[in-house]
Amino acid sequence: MKIRIRYPICAALCAAALALPNGALAAECYADYKAKKDGPLRLHYGVVALQQGCDKASAQQEVAARIGRDGWTLLNVLSVFDTSKLSGKKDSAGQFYLRY
Repeated sequence: MKIRIRYPICAALCAAALALPNGALAAECYADYKAKKDGPLRLHYGVVALQQGCDKASAQQEVAARIGRDGWTLLNVLSVFDTSKLSGKKDSAGQFYLRY
């Protein structure tokens, strides 16, 4: 049986899309946040890559769940942004830059 592809560009794009991990076609979205841990009090500022949504409400739930595994309590999500605003935040976030 001989299969003839009439639209090779479309076929190539479809194959490439299937090869990507889930969510890779979506725009990359990040959030920066502040968190605390008691006894003794520790605070940190961090940046996280979001996977479930690109709005502040879903970011609060996602970030709280991720950092909560290590005993951190989310104080607030400061902003939600794309890759273009990611540069410059690495120095401020330090060890908490894309840690969670």
